[in-house]
Amino acid sequence: MLDRVRCVVVSVALTWLVVAAGCGVLGSCSSEVGAAAPPGMVRIPGGSFRMGCEDAEARPDERPVHQVRVKAFWMDAAPVTNDQFAAFVRATGYRTEAERPVDPATLRAQLPPGAKLPAVIPAGSLVFKAPVERRDLRSMTWNDWWEWVPGACWRHPEGPGSDLTGRGAHPVVQVSWNDAVAYARWAGKRLPTEAEWEFAARGGLSGKRYPWGDVARPSEVCCHNIWHGDFPYRDDNLDGFRGTSPVRSFPPNAFGLYDMAGNVWEWCHDWYRPDTYARRAPVQDPRGPAQGFDPDEPDLPKRVTRGGSYLCSAVFCAGYRTSARMKSSPDTGLCHTGFRCVRD
Repeated sequence: MLDRVRCVVVSVALTWLVVAAGCGVLGSCSSEVGAAAPPGMVRIPGGSFRMGCEDAEARPDERPVHQVRVKAFWMDAAPVTNDQFAAFVRATGYRTEAERPVDPATLRAQLPPGAKLPAVIPAGSLVFKAPVERRDLRSMTWNDWWEWVPGACWRHPEGPGSDLTGRGAHPVVQVSWNDAVAYARWAGKRLPTEAEWEFAARGGLSGKRYPWGDVARPSEVCCHNIWHGDFPYRDDNLDGFRGTSPVRSFPPNAFGLYDMAGNVWEWCHDWYRPDTYARRAPVQDPRGPAQGFDPDEPDLPKRVTRGGSYLCSAVFCAGYRTSARMKSSPDTGLCHTGFRCVRD
């Protein structure tokens, strides 16, 4: 409890610094800041910031650091929850991609020529499974801990036998980019651009590693839900959670946004390219490249995800750094990926 209190103190201090500075670190604040907030959303003032990272820990796709400007917008204070997504499904009858049988023709178009597929692929999704055999982490790939589980979907995140009991306030997972877009349109919103997401996550702190500063655990405080321990074998549960946590379980950043580091990866609007920043021309409200390209899987274009998740470890991806980028195919759901929405 004392650790959590310390984290709150850090968050409150940052909030007052941004307010006291008159948003000077961000550029001019929007004149609409005083407008009535849509339920569950906070106003993000427009401004400019240095996007990306040049630190030694930064991956090549986070470079070069470049100046970007974004207009003011509203953002969900927290990721969309299971309860919120359930309301959308009740109202529309929507079935997520993980709940629909996989079309072999569609899947074949995403795979190299000659790849063999079964005639029928049951509906399902990808679920994390800790490897049984211990190996050098450097020799492992995502295939070593992700498993296709028939029946896994947003209602059954870990597959048949799992459900949402007691998880109404947890972020919805096992939703694809396409599912997230469908929800956003129903709600009268949209997905954030990658630039909007990073600007909001920084909360006015220029060049910092995390939404609260440069230290992952200030004074041994856990300010986010990530993997603590021997990844991918043992999570020591230092943050109090295994798997997803209820949204707003940790203090917000200075803009009032929760879970901008850890808990679940969040879908963004943009297509993914590793050289996006090197190719970037627009500095005002960039919306990403026209097409996606991932050299690791050239036949499978991907969308950007941001923020890291409960499966992120300091010794593996450290995806909870504010500048860290990840990618996934837009029709794929995963047990550690959700989303939040924005509106203009």
